[in-house]
Amino acid sequence: MTEDAARALLRDDQPPAAGGLLRALWHGARGEWDAAHAIAQDDPSAAGAWVHAWLHRVEGDDANAGYWYRRARRPVAAGPTDAEARAITAALLLEASGR
Repeated sequence: MTEDAARALLRDDQPPAAGGLLRALWHGARGEWDAAHAIAQDDPSAAGAWVHAWLHRVEGDDANAGYWYRRARRPVAAGPTDAEARAITAALLLEASGR
């Protein structure tokens, strides 16, 4: 269910009502890198570092992405960036639900 919710959130025509990292992912999924980066850069949490890493991976800056994956305490991702966006979104939705 969380995967479906993540997919729906990222495909929605309107950004999530809640700001923060979900909104950054929404912008990033649309190629609005600067808007997404501004949000992620202002979030000092590990989740913020994970979104930040993903954004630099999308950008093609693997060295910078590696730095942010280390800050997030996560392994460097491989595979499609859209799949990673869904995984991050699902994790954030799960966290928000208190599970």
